[in-house]
Amino acid sequence: MASWTPQPAGLQEILQTIRDSTDTQNKVQRTITHKLNSFTRVPDYIAYLAYILSAMPQEEDQIRTIAGYLLKNNARLILNASSEVAQYAKSAVLSAFRDSSALIRTAAGQDIVAFLGALEPRNWPDCLEQLLTMLDDPNNQEAAFSVFEKACEDFPRKLDIEINGTRPLDFMIPKFLMLSEHPSAKMRSHAVACLSYFVPVSSQSLFAHIDAFIACLFKRASDEDPSVRRHVCQALVLLLAARPEKLMPEMANVAEYMLYSTKDKNESVALEACEFWLTFAEDPELAPYLRPLLGRVAPVLLDCMVYGEDDLIWLEGDTEDTAVPDKESDIKPRHYGGKAHGMEREGPQNGEEGTKRGAYGEENLDDDEDDDYDLDDDDDFADEMSTEWNLRKCAAAALDVLAVRFGSDLLSVLLSPLKDKLWSTDWLERESAILALGAMAEGCIDAIEEHLKVLVPYLINTLNDPKPLVRSITCWTLGRYASWCTQPVSEEHKNQYFIPTMEGLLRMVLDDNKRVQEAGCSAFATLEEDAGTELIPYLEPVLRNLVFAFQKYQHKNMLILYDAVGTLADSVGRALSNPTFVEILMPPLTARWSKLRDDDDDLIPLLECLASVTIAMGPGFAPYAPLVFQRCINIVHQQLLCYQAYQQNPDLDEPEKTFLVVSLDLLSGLAQGLGMGLEPFILQMQPNLFQLLTVCLKHPQAPVRQSAYALVGDLAMSCFSLLRPQLPAIMNELIQQLDPEPKVEFISACNNAAWSVGEVALRYGRDDPEFQQWVNPLISRLIPILLHPKAPRSLHENAAVSIGRIGLMHPVLVAPLLPEFAQAWCQALYEIRDNEEKDSAFRGLCTLVQVNPAGIAKSLLWFCNAIVRWNNPSQELNAMFAQLLTGFRNHDPTGWRAQVATFPPTIQERLAARYGV
Repeated sequence: MASWTPQPAGLQEILQTIRDSTDTQNKVQRTITHKLNSFTRVPDYIAYLAYILSAMPQEEDQIRTIAGYLLKNNARLILNASSEVAQYAKSAVLSAFRDSSALIRTAAGQDIVAFLGALEPRNWPDCLEQLLTMLDDPNNQEAAFSVFEKACEDFPRKLDIEINGTRPLDFMIPKFLMLSEHPSAKMRSHAVACLSYFVPVSSQSLFAHIDAFIACLFKRASDEDPSVRRHVCQALVLLLAARPEKLMPEMANVAEYMLYSTKDKNESVALEACEFWLTFAEDPELAPYLRPLLGRVAPVLLDCMVYGEDDLIWLEGDTEDTAVPDKESDIKPRHYGGKAHGMEREGPQNGEEGTKRGAYGEENLDDDEDDDYDLDDDDDFADEMSTEWNLRKCAAAALDVLAVRFGSDLLSVLLSPLKDKLWSTDWLERESAILALGAMAEGCIDAIEEHLKVLVPYLINTLNDPKPLVRSITCWTLGRYASWCTQPVSEEHKNQYFIPTMEGLLRMVLDDNKRVQEAGCSAFATLEEDAGTELIPYLEPVLRNLVFAFQKYQHKNMLILYDAVGTLADSVGRALSNPTFVEILMPPLTARWSKLRDDDDDLIPLLECLASVTIAMGPGFAPYAPLVFQRCINIVHQQLLCYQAYQQNPDLDEPEKTFLVVSLDLLSGLAQGLGMGLEPFILQMQPNLFQLLTVCLKHPQAPVRQSAYALVGDLAMSCFSLLRPQLPAIMNELIQQLDPEPKVEFISACNNAAWSVGEVALRYGRDDPEFQQWVNPLISRLIPILLHPKAPRSLHENAAVSIGRIGLMHPVLVAPLLPEFAQAWCQALYEIRDNEEKDSAFRGLCTLVQVNPAGIAKSLLWFCNAIVRWNNPSQELNAMFAQLLTGFRNHDPTGWRAQVATFPPTIQERLAARYGV
């Protein structure tokens, strides 16, 4: 053991605090937590914890175990500890790992994993050696393997390294393969699990033994122990994702095994096997191998979607619980992203879909640091319809992906079993079939459309089912088909499908079961998005229903109700300004508003909702504007003071940014809704908006800057005369934010900055002398963004729009640079949907071409492609296109004809048809 020794007084203080931490009173707990956090500043805190864990057998196991867990949570402190403290802590946890108490051994094992993750195995090789030696010791091998499994799962890349000329994995992999034959099921399970974790990181040490590994999996496939079989399925899933070519020769056998395992009585085995089909379906290159299996796989997945007995116990589905208050634990944290400015593109964009309101999905968080040790690895997947990621939801997600991949082929396989289940007398079968219908909606819509005339009335009728779980899943599935129901194709379609769906979902919004309310409200928000202005004739009954829900809902569903009201405002726009609608909607919102304190988390979704309502109501919101404006200003001011205090004293917790962000976004909403109507508030209310805004533009937290830049753009559009005197100070901050390759967390802030400078340029007007000082600094930053191959697409688009708008106002300064960016500019914007922003940007580009026609010469194909991609250019823009194209042709008719002859036929045809060139 290393030479560090504890000071008795310090040891007693930490020990007493740990003993006190077992007190269950909340007030005591808060004090203790603060005290424990303060200990992290003691340089040898981890050594004290390691001492209590390993060297104080006279203490209760509970106290020593708490010390061990505190050590795990503070493991990263070892990186800054003195060598004496670090050496002691490492020796102590290895010693505790051999303690006679199982509790102590478990805590020490977690500490070893945490230390290995923080230090990295290359800096603690003797730990790996000791663990490997313990694998041969019958008394310690299971505990050692448990540590290995956790380490292999959490940071496989950190283990796949060379230490002093040798690779530990070159010894570990053969050892694990050998132990997969161990008589103990736990040892076999650890062995298969450890091996599988090196597949996703493409470990060469594993792939050198890939055939032996696959042979091991086939051998263990029929293992009597479900934990072993689960890890076999998991390994096959990982292999399918990383090395599918290794499985393809044996795919017939693998598929048989996975089909069999998907029906395993042990749900954890069945879930891992079901993941195989989800992974299989997600890889388009594997589709030819999956298609022949569709007839067998899809019905098995359908059967997996029936609720299990455990689910039903947890769901307590039959209660009329609308009056029962929610537990705080039921309410998952919501993440408010702040206002981001982006462009809409033509057609669906792969991988750029918004978050779906899901009945079965997990949140996919792209985490590149997948091998870092994570101390918060217990979080359940956020999801509305059940406890956690399970077989039912995995099967539904797999069916969703299969539908996208195989469309009508999948429907033809499932049509018969779906019909049987939909008309079954067993409500559980009916419920699972309705879930399947919703899961297939996106991919099978073309094939299923002919059946919707029967299915949609069936679903609307099923909203009357006595079982709440049936009503709730029916809401979700109707939401998935909302875009079909809301199509404005005919009065008959509207009366048969749109109005009954709307009325049915509104009834569910007011159901007496909270789960049904939640599903109904979420589905209605989806319907609002799809219906848009088609909802306007029905606004009064819709609003009266939503407002009644304010009296009925408990805490959790109230948050979803805010979302539905905000989405309604976004969907119907200025129609909401009708005084009747204002009178219906605003009293319950203001009643909620007056009940909530400035630091109440429930204020956040209400502010978010009001930001949409203010824009939609416009001048109709004026009576409520003074109070809302002043409160937003107060919250922004208070939050900035809190952050200033944190900067001066880093021992404080960093303030939560969301109140600041959402208040800035509501101020943006007020600017868009009221325009110059804000003038008296901006000029008279204190603290002054522009003083606060200037601080927010420099705020260290990117989401705050993001919303501040959005507010600058919205103020420029709505009340430029008030903003203009402040712009000399603001513009320098905006210019600094324009970065060709921003960090991921800065992208949205950079986007909003790029967008807002274009709005400011437009409002200054043509050749304004004050704005001229910023043209070169702006263009010298925007062009590199546009040309940077790694800049996000959204940033390319916003940069292109702002270059176009600055060019429209200052063509003489920008036109000489046209050859540098013309091609990239046209490539950035040709797929964007027609709108006013795109129109003004293209008028800017045309103006630049008029000033410098030679500047477009090398990019003429891209310029013409961008022109013909327009559907409805404004009259002014269309005239500019015609003038430029005719000018090119008349300047050199022979050269023009020769060049156009090299263009793709579609472009040639559209140029001739629209512009006669």
